[in-house]
Amino acid sequence: MRLRYEAEVPPPVEQIVTIHNPIEKQVNISSDGGMILLREEGWKEVKMCVFSHVNVYASDPSDQDPHPDPEIRMDQHSYQAGLWDADKLAQHQYLEGGRRQVAACRQSSANDGAPWIDRITTTNFEQAIQVIDWQHAEERLWKVAKAAFGEGTPQAKLWAEDFIDKLWHGRTSEVVAALYALDWPHITCPDDVAQSPGYFEARQAKMQYDYFRQQGYPIGSGTAESGINTVVHHRMKRQSRGWKRQNAQSMLAALSEFHSDRFLLTWYALLQSPN
Repeated sequence: MRLRYEAEVPPPVEQIVTIHNPIEKQVNISSDGGMILLREEGWKEVKMCVFSHVNVYASDPSDQDPHPDPEIRMDQHSYQAGLWDADKLAQHQYLEGGRRQVAACRQSSANDGAPWIDRITTTNFEQAIQVIDWQHAEERLWKVAKAAFGEGTPQAKLWAEDFIDKLWHGRTSEVVAALYALDWPHITCPDDVAQSPGYFEARQAKMQYDYFRQQGYPIGSGTAESGINTVVHHRMKRQSRGWKRQNAQSMLAALSEFHSDRFLLTWYALLQSPN
């Protein structure tokens, strides 16, 4: 008798999760991390992903700017947060995308350049447009300027403002050339600052800020940073002895559902569950 083995095909995500508040047109996917205190473990990182509905509004042209950037606003945020490593967050990120039905959406993803964020978001949503958080890129150029020319000097201010403006307008090749032209052997600075030429060169495609703005893509990861503060830190970073790990995980799950406006739906579903 000949046996045939067939690989199990996972069910569609819609059969695993309950669809809630689907996003129909454009979504932004953002991720970040924050720290909370655990008993007997010390400070540990909470990883979070945020899904947001993106609204793009045309701006009125003016004499000074006949082609203004569209106005971008985000709302209807939903969250997944836990004491997870990147791969565990990836699973929850994928399922949250199923709840919000984002597969057919126009997608973007803003992050601070962290490889783990890029990896999991690209794996789950390969059509997502990856964008390096604008504030992160701007702050990095300021750090370079201060290290190269001296903090508080006119030279540092002029260099930073010049190349931040070039970066804003998508002239990334000029920014990369200027970074490589600095006298790095004689600059004393942390490793992350010293690695800036290679960092910007490798991420030019993710720093086309003029194109991203004109296309209506968010260029900041503020939704995740705000989510860490309002969803996690506001409740879980108060003065105390810290949290037991199991209690912390339960509270993070509850906070995620509450701030995603589906706490009661989840609560009733748990009450009706046979397990």
